[in-house]
Amino acid sequence: MIALSKEIQKAIKDAQEDPVRLVDPETDAEYVVVPVETFERMRKGVYYDDGPITEEERTALLVELGLSIGWDDPEMDVYNDLDPRRKS
Repeated sequence: MIALSKEIQKAIKDAQEDPVRLVDPETDAEYVVVPVETFERMRKGVYYDDGPITEEERTALLVELGLSIGWDDPEMDVYNDLDPRRKS
């Protein structure tokens, strides 16, 4: 573990509950410092879930994509009649 410099300690104190952004002057890479409790909640999926995508999520993404490319256009209704799974 690395101890915080006085400058970073002051930035954390001044930010109160907001995350503190840091920049590496050599690479311009940006980092965010958050309290460990916030980080643990993020890791456990409160903010971020790195688990496999669920069937419901997959369906929602497909519907969103279809709508974004015009599948809800009334002219596309003709294809509903061509669906072999639909009963006449």
